[in-house]
Amino acid sequence: MVFDAIMTERSITRAANRLSMTQPAVSNAVSRMRVAWKDELFVKDGRNIQPTLHAQNLWNQVRAPLLSLTEAVDPKSFDPATAKRTFRVALNDIVVDMAWAELRCTFEKEAPGVNIHAVPYTIINTDQVLEDAEVDMVIGTTGVISNTFRAEYLFSPTYVCIMNHDHPLAKADLSLEEFAAADHLLVSLSGDITGYTDQVLLQHGLSRRVAVSVNHFSSVANLIKRSDLICVIPISAVAKEIIAGEISATKPPIELMPQQVSTIWHKRQDRDQGLIWLREHFKRIISRNVELETAQVMDSLCKNNPSMCEKSQK
Repeated sequence: MVFDAIMTERSITRAANRLSMTQPAVSNAVSRMRVAWKDELFVKDGRNIQPTLHAQNLWNQVRAPLLSLTEAVDPKSFDPATAKRTFRVALNDIVVDMAWAELRCTFEKEAPGVNIHAVPYTIINTDQVLEDAEVDMVIGTTGVISNTFRAEYLFSPTYVCIMNHDHPLAKADLSLEEFAAADHLLVSLSGDITGYTDQVLLQHGLSRRVAVSVNHFSSVANLIKRSDLICVIPISAVAKEIIAGEISATKPPIELMPQQVSTIWHKRQDRDQGLIWLREHFKRIISRNVELETAQVMDSLCKNNPSMCEKSQK
């Protein structure tokens, strides 16, 4: 159990907290492991530790039986009021802004001993962070989900094209050619400067210039307000700025099929009552906030630019 906690937390200190043990007790256990298994097992990596190949191979063999054993000898349901647990969730800053404050308020009322930590999310590392138990859950877009993982739908984002108020393209009838010829801002969590919009433009025989890219959504509104860039982005990322009238928004001149955003977890945690409890709260908070923000933004856009709504309804 100590070995499993260290492998999960990648830290002696965090493992001790997880097990309600002292740090020296966990360190002593590590010393005994090294003697028993004739391997270094863990090496320092900054403030964290990394497992050796022997430790990783061993964990791959024992973690599933350990989980089954834990459920067999301790079948009690998760009680948020008394639980002492830390959840790690990989997600982008849109979802953090959307859910974190309300989630914390819920924890303060229902689960005062439960912590929640955000971990950087990129599309390319979803499988790995779940397989290695670096996180309990990922909130992100779902591609092909293997039998190793589970997914539950949360929402499908609505996209808008945003720009500053003085931009010549700040209008409802934005043409495909004008759109492709503009300088674009791209949010790329992976660092890849080719996005879904480029794939759709290519189908029309067009391409665009990605003049600037960023790796998070929170900087988009400020960049748009102070530049001649345009950006295709989910409404939730800039809802406050659109509603406040700080930036212009219009419907993109291309059809963008929204990528479904889901909660994703490893199948070994299917019966994890704590994770089930957390997923229910995420679904409640995010589904409601997405619906509310989208309605408010569309109402604001219709008031400021009625022709856009007429075009959308047609």
